[in-house]
Amino acid sequence: MARLADYFVLVAFGPHPRGSGEGQGQILQRFPEKDWEDNPFPQGIELFCQPSGWQLCPERNPPTFFVAVLTDINSERHYCACLTFWEPVESTQEVVFNEDTTEQEEEADEGGQARLSSTAPAQPSQLFAPKTLVLVSRLDHTDVFRNSLGLIYAVHVEGLNVCLENVIGNLLTCTVPLAGGSQLDSVEEGARTISLGAGDRQVIQTPLVDSLPVSRCSVALLFRQLGITNVLSLFCAALTEHKVLFLSRSYQRLADACRGLLALLFPLRYSFTYVPILPAQLLEVLSTPTPFIIGVNAAFQAETQELLDVIVADLDGGTVTVPECVHIPPLPEPLQSQTHNVLSMVLDPELELADLAFPPPTTSASSLKMQDKELRAVFLRLFAQLLQGYRWCLHIVRIHPEPVIRFHKAAFLGQRGLVEDDFLMKVLEGMAFAGFVSERGVPYRSTDLFDELVAHEVARMRADENHPHRVLRHVQELAEQLYKNENPYPAVAMHKVQRPGEASHLRRTHRPFPRLDEGTVQWIVDQAAAKMQGAPPAVKAERKTTVPSGPPMTAILERCSGPHVNSARRLEVVRNCISYVFEGKMLEAKKLLPAVLRALKGRAARRCLAHELHLHVQQNRAVLDHQQFDFVVRMMNCCLQDCTSLDEHGIAAALLPLVTAFCRKLSPGVTQFAYSCVQEHVVWSTPQFWEAMFYGDVQTHIRALYLEPSDERVSPSQEAGEAQSQDDERSALDVASEQRRLWPTLSQEKQQELVQKEESTVFSQAIHYANRMSYLLLPLDSSKSRLLRERAGLGDLESASNSLVTNSMAGSVAESYDTESGFEDAETCDVAGAVVRFINRFVDKVCTESGVTSDHLKGLHVMVPDIVQMHIETLEAVHRESKRLPPIQKPKLLRPRLLPGEECVLDGLRVYLLPDGREEGVGGSGGGPALLPAEGAVFLTTYRVIFTGMPTDPLVGEQVVVRSFPVAALTKEKRISVQTPVDQLLQDGLQLRSCTFQLLKMAFDEEVGSDSAELFRKQLHKLRYPPDIRGTFAFTLGSAHTTGRSPRVAKDKGPSLRNFSRNLVKNAKKTIGRQYVTRKKYNPPSWEHRGQPPPEDQEDEISVSEELEPSTLTPSSALKPSDRMTMSSLVERACCRDYQRLGLGTLSSSLSRAKSEPFRISPVNRMYAICRSYPGLLIVPQSIQDNALQRVSRCYRQNRFPVVCWRSGRSKAVLLRSGGLHGKGVVGLFKAQNTPSPGQTQADSSSLEQEKYLQAVVSAMPRYADSSGRNTLSSFSSAHMGGHVPSPRARVTTLSNPMAASASRWTASRGKWSSVRASGRSSGLGADVGSRLASRDLLSTPHTNGAPPDSGFLRPQRAALYIIGDKAQLKGVRPDPLQQWELVPIEVFEARQVKASFKKLLKACVPGCPATEPGPASFLRSLEDSEWLTQIHKLLQISVLVVELLDSGSSVLVSLEDGWDITTQVVSLVQLLSDPFYRTLEGFRLLVEKEWLSFGHRFSHRGAHTLAGQSSGFTPVFLQFLDCVHQVHLQFPMEFEFSQFYLKFLGYHHASRRFRTFLLDSDYERIELGLLYEEKGERRGQLACRSVWEYVDRLSKRTPMFYNYTYAPEDTEVLRPYSNVSNLKVWDFYTEETLAEGPPYDWELAQGPPEPPEEERPDGGAPQSRRRVVWPCYDSRPRVQPDAISRLLEELQRLETELGRPSERWKDTWDRVKAVQRLEGRQDGRGASSSLLLSAVPHHRRSLGVYLQEGPVGSTLSLSLDSDQSSGSTTSSSRQAARRSTSTLYSQFQTAESENRSYEGTLYKKGAFMKPWKARWFVLDKTKHQLRYYDHRVDTDCKGVIDLAEVEAVAPGTPTIGAPKTVDEKAFFDVKTTRRVYNFCAQDVPSAQQWVDRIQSCLSDA
Repeated sequence: MARLADYFVLVAFGPHPRGSGEGQGQILQRFPEKDWEDNPFPQGIELFCQPSGWQLCPERNPPTFFVAVLTDINSERHYCACLTFWEPVESTQEVVFNEDTTEQEEEADEGGQARLSSTAPAQPSQLFAPKTLVLVSRLDHTDVFRNSLGLIYAVHVEGLNVCLENVIGNLLTCTVPLAGGSQLDSVEEGARTISLGAGDRQVIQTPLVDSLPVSRCSVALLFRQLGITNVLSLFCAALTEHKVLFLSRSYQRLADACRGLLALLFPLRYSFTYVPILPAQLLEVLSTPTPFIIGVNAAFQAETQELLDVIVADLDGGTVTVPECVHIPPLPEPLQSQTHNVLSMVLDPELELADLAFPPPTTSASSLKMQDKELRAVFLRLFAQLLQGYRWCLHIVRIHPEPVIRFHKAAFLGQRGLVEDDFLMKVLEGMAFAGFVSERGVPYRSTDLFDELVAHEVARMRADENHPHRVLRHVQELAEQLYKNENPYPAVAMHKVQRPGEASHLRRTHRPFPRLDEGTVQWIVDQAAAKMQGAPPAVKAERKTTVPSGPPMTAILERCSGPHVNSARRLEVVRNCISYVFEGKMLEAKKLLPAVLRALKGRAARRCLAHELHLHVQQNRAVLDHQQFDFVVRMMNCCLQDCTSLDEHGIAAALLPLVTAFCRKLSPGVTQFAYSCVQEHVVWSTPQFWEAMFYGDVQTHIRALYLEPSDERVSPSQEAGEAQSQDDERSALDVASEQRRLWPTLSQEKQQELVQKEESTVFSQAIHYANRMSYLLLPLDSSKSRLLRERAGLGDLESASNSLVTNSMAGSVAESYDTESGFEDAETCDVAGAVVRFINRFVDKVCTESGVTSDHLKGLHVMVPDIVQMHIETLEAVHRESKRLPPIQKPKLLRPRLLPGEECVLDGLRVYLLPDGREEGVGGSGGGPALLPAEGAVFLTTYRVIFTGMPTDPLVGEQVVVRSFPVAALTKEKRISVQTPVDQLLQDGLQLRSCTFQLLKMAFDEEVGSDSAELFRKQLHKLRYPPDIRGTFAFTLGSAHTTGRSPRVAKDKGPSLRNFSRNLVKNAKKTIGRQYVTRKKYNPPSWEHRGQPPPEDQEDEISVSEELEPSTLTPSSALKPSDRMTMSSLVERACCRDYQRLGLGTLSSSLSRAKSEPFRISPVNRMYAICRSYPGLLIVPQSIQDNALQRVSRCYRQNRFPVVCWRSGRSKAVLLRSGGLHGKGVVGLFKAQNTPSPGQTQADSSSLEQEKYLQAVVSAMPRYADSSGRNTLSSFSSAHMGGHVPSPRARVTTLSNPMAASASRWTASRGKWSSVRASGRSSGLGADVGSRLASRDLLSTPHTNGAPPDSGFLRPQRAALYIIGDKAQLKGVRPDPLQQWELVPIEVFEARQVKASFKKLLKACVPGCPATEPGPASFLRSLEDSEWLTQIHKLLQISVLVVELLDSGSSVLVSLEDGWDITTQVVSLVQLLSDPFYRTLEGFRLLVEKEWLSFGHRFSHRGAHTLAGQSSGFTPVFLQFLDCVHQVHLQFPMEFEFSQFYLKFLGYHHASRRFRTFLLDSDYERIELGLLYEEKGERRGQLACRSVWEYVDRLSKRTPMFYNYTYAPEDTEVLRPYSNVSNLKVWDFYTEETLAEGPPYDWELAQGPPEPPEEERPDGGAPQSRRRVVWPCYDSRPRVQPDAISRLLEELQRLETELGRPSERWKDTWDRVKAVQRLEGRQDGRGASSSLLLSAVPHHRRSLGVYLQEGPVGSTLSLSLDSDQSSGSTTSSSRQAARRSTSTLYSQFQTAESENRSYEGTLYKKGAFMKPWKARWFVLDKTKHQLRYYDHRVDTDCKGVIDLAEVEAVAPGTPTIGAPKTVDEKAFFDVKTTRRVYNFCAQDVPSAQQWVDRIQSCLSDA
């Protein structure tokens, strides 16, 4: 029995001691006076009686009642029931009140009565002071307290004839039964009826089970006030230890809300600060750092505003406010949504019926009390689902003397699949759950509703998940149990209590509450106490049972399984692999290993691996050989790498015994265990892991301790067996429960013995674990201490002093000293110390928790350092021996094939080539195998970086992977740290990116030391950036490569040439700026000799002598011959040949100049004195003297003055090029030798010369020559010439904004602007050139001259010369006042923008790492970001503009930047589009030599060829030009003689430095090095080609790879390509690669010996069909699948070789075929009509070709080969033409037999099994690829078909039974198919041979 009330207290209002505005509570009386021994009087009651403070009131309030809760230091809760009423203030109190409020000083007389001064303000008529009756109890019976205090108040107010002392005495002596005790057997005992002696009667109902909280209606009220979502978030906040604050104006509501929230938390107990009603004086408690649940009156809401981390629930307003900084984790799904749904069903049952058409009659809602229980039932179910199976994760560490239980959190989370769940993680780490484990983990105790639910109902809950009505039924069942627990005896709940009358508090006749007689009350209490002493003590007799564990968790879990759902197949693979390893079938195991490593990402497979490995351990030991050991360790490492530090799936736990079991013998007496190879995992350094493991093992041993059959029990074996099997099924908790039940029955000695046994079990496990931990924490190599220290848990043990010793350094130092030096000891001690401290901390914690005696603990501390030291010594021997092991057989390094003259600089370093973000190599969207990652080696040669290797995935097969690029193409090299694909170890790596769009992302193998890797980097850098151009491969080729040697050549091969070059350069340096006066006459060479070098002995035709200063003459005066040589060589240069082709003049002296020619070839720059970057011979207007050129050159950047580079054959307009103009101030820096007259400034003179020069250009054009006389500039005053700003009369047309040109005439012309912008090209050639310029992004803002915007382009007369210049620089040009030339300012990109764009393009095409979002979208996005295609678009746009201007008869001067980048691009493109000659192989070569090489494009500078250019980086100006050509080629495939492959070839080799062609920056530099003429002087032997052109020529003779079969040009065609970005295609040069042989642009390497299957093909016998799989990205498709024409040409060549004829050159064959084709076409009579049609078809129709296959062997199109037929006709007729020409081709190449019968005749065929030979008529059909047979020749019904696709071989046969007798044996042959073997016999040997050959050739054609 327990006391109902401990204390009764009367608290009244009293004055505040410090005289503040409020009063304070004073305890007037308390009963009993003395404290109870078991329950001292709680302090601070007076604060809690009036939580808002003690204040007087002007009116009498009705009495109030609430229950405050106080928690004492022992966490016991005291319930203080407070009934407050108001009494009139006595005079002393009034004075105090007055004094406080008016703040006047008053005097007090002796009686203590104060006199009010006359000045005091009018007093309120009456004031009332609060007085409180308080009942303090440890029991929570709110209604009884309310009734009892109400009764006392009623007795007082109503003046009943009852003694108050008796009532209070009875109240204090009243006892109630303990909850859940044995006294509840009868109704009388369980429902205690009490009376306080005032005619009252109350029934106290004790809950059946005291562990279930009593909530009455509080939970239901809480939901009504706040709603479902808010209550759920408060629930989660309380569970995850956040601060919760309730606000309300009602104290009772606050108390109820807190009570309700606590009731929801059951079965967890809230263990932090819990104050349902907090007094105002204690508000600072809210800023405590610990979690709490507190209620505060809403009046103090303002004080709670600044709390940043408190969740505030306003009960009156129904809101919950969560601060920003607080994150409340929600319940895990699907529990969150399920709980929400069930709660809404309980709270709002109408919701389900709301939408029904015929709702049922309203069901009565459950009462508030019942609803309260239903809501609690929902949360009870929620906890049962959350904590299901928790008992399977309890470790019982000790049973006696008291149970010690630990919870294995990681296992619980892992098996529930909730590792990532924030909510459950926080709950399990919280204090409430720790209390839950210690309280409910006990195996033998009384159980309650929750234990039953979590053990037996979980399966039902899962089954009901999708049936709401069944869920609701379950909730109601639970609710009834909860209700019954609170109200066990509803029948007897009858109260009879006197209440005060209505409004009794307002009666005036109140007398104050009387002072009670302490003696009377005390006497009643003492009487009762004496009675109780005789009674037996109230013991809470619990019904203890074994707590049920419920189903194990694994059965509950399937739905929560992780992302890797392992199929049975995967587990099978794991099992097979392990059995192969232990059976010694290493090859089989190796094949399966990658699949196993992939499968081990899944949890089930890892468990399976651990289980399978356990089966192979006998007696705790398994000795393996080296290979087995290696496999097992690799699989273990793979398992462990995905383990988190928690080891939530128990994988590390399962492997822990195995790592000390598997071992291998290194040498006699030295054994290496697996643990030394699996240490690099974070799990081993996590203390929580070791604790969980330790407790698990202790539990196993303690269970075994009590399961041992005792010695006394001797029974028959069968019974023993049965008992044993029963024992095995009992869990440790069951055993513990049984032991706890027996414990009280044991004798003390027996008890002591059991305690000692358990203690020694724990102690021995602690020693065992100290050993285990030292195994896994001490590294095999003590120099690896750094790794150990960096691991979690150990890192903080060490000071930072030693952390800088790197792995390799410590290792090398440790090895270099011998052991005596002490270095190694110091290092190991360091490690040992860390490990000893780690183990000691672990031992301290677990031993203290497990109750190990202090003596044992001390002993352990002494042992640990010895254990560690001993283990270190063992490891030293193991490490030493393991170093001696032969390395594991790695795959053999594959040597790469090298070019002639290419030498290896660094031999292969073992590396892994990793995927670089391109999908194809890893079997991405294109399908195919995962070729990468590949294992092999990287080689560095003088020319290339080469990787060769094999894919690591053994399923891909023996495919050799090659990736290489020229060293010169390297653009970026960065170090990376990556995981090797096989061992998953972190290794150093390199990422090399090249401008040929290759990327080597390599991880170095562990055998490659960091010094080797560093050496590789250094050598690579040295080769990439040689100090001098002579160090490049093109120069060192053929000379022995020595690393330290200077690049100077030891001995000059051609001294004369070298001397000449040197003299030339010397003279050039001396004579810059000199005037050339005397010239001898020069006769141009005859046309026939143009292409040949002049004979050496012949007198050269060019001799230009100079008056030189004496110092420059060589002693022998040998300049003349060299000078002559210069001129002859210059004349022979490409440009000169081209000028003569274009009729641009000849070289002659000034004396006899042919006046008829408008232009002449001037040798003014032959010494490169005027402009170093120009060629020696230039085309200038006839009228300009050489000495004037020097002055003109000063106006232009780099002295690159305007020179003619091309003339249109039709309109005679010329194309000029120059550098941009100098800024205004720069011109003055250059002083001429002849100073101008005083009237002119220097700038004026240069400017004048410039104008004269431009005027001369204009005059040189035929249609402007007549007016040239009048157009001299003499009439203009020099003052007018001086200014550089264009005069108002000058026309500077800037077109950028189409709106500026919206004059009426533009509008009339049907919107040409818009059409041009849309199409990117204009259709007509009218006068609207402006429309070419209209695109906004090309040109600048409108000019501010006075002319109307459209005046420039709308005149019928066109300007003679358009100057296209950079907008920023055209200010310097003086516009022509007579409007003879016109400025076109445009905005162009700079070289640095090209460089930046190219970098982005490289990253887009070869990303370097796999894309975050695979698919084409990310590639297209990054391609767009690079703006590469936008630049191509601009170039094409400008070029088409210039083409149209030239075509309409105006000349154009392109004057952009320095004249060597964009100018070159534009000028070259213009010539290519305008002149069909440049679209041939020879013409394109000439174009590149002339515009790019001679005119000084800076190849070395832009390609960063030497050390000096390293900082400037790679700028692919030439590559961009080739891309533009490629775009044009795509649109006009029939206009180019060369193939797309030719462009790729040049794109690759302009960066490769294999040839000398694209080296150096100008002709001047090439002469200086003696490069330019050496090809002429000496004929080298069989040295590798030094010129790319020579190489192309040689190759073109052998193979048609550079030739375009669809070439069928129109002579007059000027190409106008579309230039919009939408019309442009990404060049496949950027995206494709061939991993079988590397880039296909080094022909010798690409044509290497093919794979073995193909080697037998050219062996002279009939070729066999060998089918191949062609993989994208791996095979070179053009090689494996050549296009039709190449195929035919190859076949022809092969047949000629077989016939022993000299094979004809492919070009001759091709030309003959075309000639025959043309002839046949003419006979069809369509030649004339087609040429008439030609003009009608728009030009671009020709670009709609049919593409076959494109590659090194050229492009092919539809087989109609002649231009007249295919291109000119309309679409339908072109189809017919194609068909007709196809048939003619067939007729040419087919045999004469009828259509579908390639060959036929009689053969004997052996029937199927047991059938005879029969003669049949056989037909070989090449078209259908069949061998058919008929009964006889004229038979039309085919009797059978042999499909040639299935034929594997044709071989000689032997006669069998029943064969024709007369036939020779050699006439038999067999055809073997995939299904069977057919036996044939011909009539004689020749016909048999004929048949075999025919069938063979059919097969090889397939």
